[in-house]
Amino acid sequence: MAGKLMKAVQYFGYGGGAAGLKHVEVPVPTPGKDELLLKLEATSLNAVDWKIQKGIMRPFLPRKFPYIPGLDVAGEVVEGGAGVKSFKAGDKVVATLSFSYGGGLAEFAVAKERLTVSRPPEVSAADGAGLPIAGITALQVLTQSAGIKLDRSGQQVNILVTAASSGVGHYAVQLAKLGNTHVTATCGARNLDFVKHLGADEVLDYKTPDGAALKSPSGRNSKV
Repeated sequence: MAGKLMKAVQYFGYGGGAAGLKHVEVPVPTPGKDELLLKLEATSLNAVDWKIQKGIMRPFLPRKFPYIPGLDVAGEVVEGGAGVKSFKAGDKVVATLSFSYGGGLAEFAVAKERLTVSRPPEVSAADGAGLPIAGITALQVLTQSAGIKLDRSGQQVNILVTAASSGVGHYAVQLAKLGNTHVTATCGARNLDFVKHLGADEVLDYKTPDGAALKSPSGRNSKV
């Protein structure tokens, strides 16, 4: 697709918020070695996206401008660069884009093959695009920080998940229940049924006295 243009949203410096975002036309990117060109169907924005624009992440993730925000995407493979083995044109996928280059708020984007997975037909593009950063964060906290084994082995552990209806929180509840855990969760009143449906053993409204105190209704002391 060399020479073709695509629509995108860019910003040209730190700060500016929504007013700093500009609709532009830019060249369609070309995939390099071990990269995929994706036609995007959905993009989700995470906290890291506004932190990058605001300059909070500048010491760790300095930007080159102009910059197209958006890191978590779902779409269809258009073509693969040299060395791509796992995907072909037409495959539906979910990917996390490079923190250095972003690219999610555009019609096309380039993703690393190793940061791309197939998207099952029962998973919508919108649902898939909401998975990568939030899901990986929940997985790392549970398995690496808390040492939870997701095969239900080991002694049962009491887990407390706050903000359990949030992006990371709702994945944390579901992943935790793959392990040998008892999950106590907090969220707003309108999401109590939602979080219970995810598998939490106990759910508290964070605005109630017990919820604010993170007090388990069953009297359990959470280890994590």
